[in-house]
Amino acid sequence: MKFLTKIFNSLKSQDHRPKEITLKISSSLKEFVENEVLPGLDISPHYFWSSFESIYDKFSKRNKDLLEKRLKLQEQISDWHIKNRNLEFNIEEYKKFLFDIGYLSPRSNDFTINTYSVDPEIRKIAGPQLVVPVMNARFALNAANARWGSLYDALYGTNIISEDDGAERVGGYNPLRGNKVIAFAKDFLDKTVPLQQGTYDQVIKFEFIESELSITLSDGSKTTLVDKDKYVGYKDKGEGARGLLFKNNNLHFEIQIDRTHPIGEEDPAGIKDILMESAITTIQDCEDSVAAVDSADKIIVYRNWLGLMKGNLQRSFDKAGKRILRELNPDRKYLLKNGKMILLPGRSLMLVRNVGHLMTNPAIKDKNGNEIPEGIMDSIFTICIAIHDIIGNGKYKNSKTKSIYIVKPKMHGPEEVQFTCDLFSEVEKIFNLPTNTVKLGIMDEERRTTVNLKECIEVAKDRVIFINTGFLDRTGDEIHTSMEAGPMVTKAEMKNQKWIGAYENWNVDIGLETGFKGNAQIGKGMWPMPDEMLEMYKTKTMHPKAGANCAWVPSPTAATLHAIHYHQIFVQDIQEKIIKRDKANLDDLLRIPMMNKDQIPSQEEITAELENNAQGILGYVVRWVDQGIGCSKVPDINDIGLMEDRATCRISSQHISNWLHHGLCSEVEVIETMKKMAKIVDQQNKDDVHYKKMSPSFDGIAFKAACNLAIKGKYQPSGYTEPILHEMRLRRK
Repeated sequence: MKFLTKIFNSLKSQDHRPKEITLKISSSLKEFVENEVLPGLDISPHYFWSSFESIYDKFSKRNKDLLEKRLKLQEQISDWHIKNRNLEFNIEEYKKFLFDIGYLSPRSNDFTINTYSVDPEIRKIAGPQLVVPVMNARFALNAANARWGSLYDALYGTNIISEDDGAERVGGYNPLRGNKVIAFAKDFLDKTVPLQQGTYDQVIKFEFIESELSITLSDGSKTTLVDKDKYVGYKDKGEGARGLLFKNNNLHFEIQIDRTHPIGEEDPAGIKDILMESAITTIQDCEDSVAAVDSADKIIVYRNWLGLMKGNLQRSFDKAGKRILRELNPDRKYLLKNGKMILLPGRSLMLVRNVGHLMTNPAIKDKNGNEIPEGIMDSIFTICIAIHDIIGNGKYKNSKTKSIYIVKPKMHGPEEVQFTCDLFSEVEKIFNLPTNTVKLGIMDEERRTTVNLKECIEVAKDRVIFINTGFLDRTGDEIHTSMEAGPMVTKAEMKNQKWIGAYENWNVDIGLETGFKGNAQIGKGMWPMPDEMLEMYKTKTMHPKAGANCAWVPSPTAATLHAIHYHQIFVQDIQEKIIKRDKANLDDLLRIPMMNKDQIPSQEEITAELENNAQGILGYVVRWVDQGIGCSKVPDINDIGLMEDRATCRISSQHISNWLHHGLCSEVEVIETMKKMAKIVDQQNKDDVHYKKMSPSFDGIAFKAACNLAIKGKYQPSGYTEPILHEMRLRRK
């Protein structure tokens, strides 16, 4: 209570000595701040904007200098590769050069992170993580509510359950398919909370004897759990319905019993479903999965984040002829075995991903007409909005520890991490928040951050809560940084390169070495095929087995299915073993994924690679530019739906640009390939009433944007797609 009083009293007294504000702010953004963001915070609009301006004055030049250093380092690396192009690659000389120019920072001594007041979802619970465009309110709500999901629904509606033997998904409820779902689910129970005798398909009754769970089998015998501690409590739902709560590897699930339900009445034990704790955390994204290019877009982004923090975000929509209202789920109440009541969170713990340091936004300009860096804008707005959660203005609590979680992408090395930490500190001061209230997630998806990861973490050791790996952005930056070294291997072959394996292990090794175990998240990348859940189920065990205590999934359904892996694998035990292994090697990390002379592709192979890249770029860009859709399921060249965002676009455009630069293809070939693939993309989108065809004229803004991304990719800062996409989207709007 003293904490809340301190913030309230401080904020009330902040509007002294009015200062002239010279910022040029869009009228709609001003109104949003005054009418929606600030009420309930006791912050005046004048104090907000004058503080905004003071932060801009303090950090804008530093932001610009950091971007200029990126360019200078890139020029030096490109020059080195040009001078050494015909020489055998020498890793020691290359490494010395990178240290000399400051690309590689002096190595840190041993240390451990010291982040405090971190919620258990980040500290101790290993599980799935969703990333969702916060610009789409319905998606944002679905992701937040994906903390719990129906296992029966997730199995029934996906290809995990075979459609053989009459178990098709078409039409109404198919009992043959339903039986397969139930068999799968009961096998999960047998493996996760096994019985001392018998199996769950033999269970006919659950009852309580002296606060313990007693289970009756079909032969009349009684049994109980092998590990009685895994049963933790229950909730009564009326009319004989009951939910039995279990906990395994720090994750909960609820066996739902209801003999009046159509499924439960057919089940010997009355089980109608298993409710799984699924998406433990969700990153509400302001960056790669959104298309926010102006004031109107940014207001949507911030308004949805505000609705999530205050708990009043709602969306209604039609589904099967019914009007559905989507809003945040309440917490879940259970009675423990000892008779005490417990509340479990009904929603994912929400983090917010700000934009990086590169982009600016026309929503706010300085007195000279320069656009404000969007990363500075995001930090002030998302932190200010999250204060509603901290001081209890919301309907629910997001962070029980009064923390604000911001994931920051596209930082290059420890200097840029220091910039972010200093920026967060300044925002904390203006809003009188305790030091390190704002926690930092470092996205390890830029090459200079990877090779200096320990040094980046040390800079943020008092506020870091997250690191991750991501193949797409990381490979895009790998290609761009070493553009002059030579032609790169194909995207398929890229996953077999030595540096990728080193990168994945290095991230985990550094995280564990610096004390992430039990304190912070080590994350792995997205499963890109939302319709291929069987393949995900078979293969995504690799992420918890790699020591990652969270991994990205493309949907709430995928989160429920991926949660099974964290019941099968206790990540803390895996991490204990990994700590003892030999660490990944910096030399391997710096191996450039160039083609060997015997890997030069045939013309047929070049054409296939170009078509694959071009189709992916076009399928994504046409929706981004024409419809403002920042993330969507885009059919690939084989009509397999892939989750696409700017990271996928970055790797594809950089790959084409690299082959173009080194003469494996020509600009004419690239454009002709784009035209060929545009016809296919048009056909794939024929049922979209909002879609604007690219063929046969090929003169639309979206088509030009796609071509520019490939042809001009070498000249884009760090190979990013944002400058071209934003320019073209603004032109389209």
